[in-house]
Amino acid sequence: MTIDVCDPDAQAADIASARRVLTTEAEALVALAASLGAEFAHAIEILAKAPGRVVVTGMGKSGHIARKIAATLASTGRPALFVHPAEASHGDLGMITAADVVVALSNSGETPELGDIVAYSRRFAIPLVAMTSVASSTLAASADVALILPPVAEACPVVQAPTTSTTLMLALGDALAVALLERNHFSADDFKVFHPGGQLGRQLLRVADLMHAGDQLPLVGAEATMAEAILVMTAKSLGCAGVVAADGALAGIITDGDLRRHMQGDLMAMPAADVMTRNPKTVRPGLLAAEAVNIMNAKAITSLFVVEDRAPVGVLHVHDCLRAGVV
Repeated sequence: MTIDVCDPDAQAADIASARRVLTTEAEALVALAASLGAEFAHAIEILAKAPGRVVVTGMGKSGHIARKIAATLASTGRPALFVHPAEASHGDLGMITAADVVVALSNSGETPELGDIVAYSRRFAIPLVAMTSVASSTLAASADVALILPPVAEACPVVQAPTTSTTLMLALGDALAVALLERNHFSADDFKVFHPGGQLGRQLLRVADLMHAGDQLPLVGAEATMAEAILVMTAKSLGCAGVVAADGALAGIITDGDLRRHMQGDLMAMPAADVMTRNPKTVRPGLLAAEAVNIMNAKAITSLFVVEDRAPVGVLHVHDCLRAGVV
């Protein structure tokens, strides 16, 4: 059967269906937020105090959500893994230790495949946090703390496919992860350790991660001649030289533009202090590299000296940022 995608009635019906789904799920999330109370705080306490990992489990659609929750916890500083309940019954229970805590997801709370993990957690006194829609269910009754989803309709009215319920589980997992993150003061630097690759890792790079330092620094004294300064600029290949005062502070910077502006007269014999641009824009080592790129773009410059206590400790060139994928 071919459907005319340009049929205005069909388009209107599709959009109305999508809006109904999104509205239903949005209203359910509001209800979930309002329902949080002591049980949520208790669950956070259990997750925070367990010396081992968070083992997240679930079957079917709940299992897919459980995998995502485990991944979010792990990437935000709380070691976690997903254990498939069917595989657990065939040996993977050995992945769960007495130091761990189990988070089990089941909308009905009666998923039979979860039985062995639940029994194992009870036998070895492993804390169990349940996430379910039915407070009177076997899973909720067995758990140390049960996070009960509010009574809301699935967004699929015909066959009651898991839609709203899985959205609530996903959001509740995010809420657990972020609450733990904030409790443990998990920082952007910590996050970068777990995300060295991809766009997230690149955008969390610091100036200190990319700057040229040590012997790579193009530095001259204020009394040095421009002949000496040009030799340093050429040798270091960064298109600039920093001019350092007697006390070690950065007094100025010499760039190709400064050379062009002083071509008249005997440039080579001039002291660096007479050619340099005074009070150049500088950054600190801990600044995000992305912020430094914004500064260079705004100032129409290609390099920045990095200073600590007024003394130069590095040079950041825009090409270094581009090579690292920081834009």
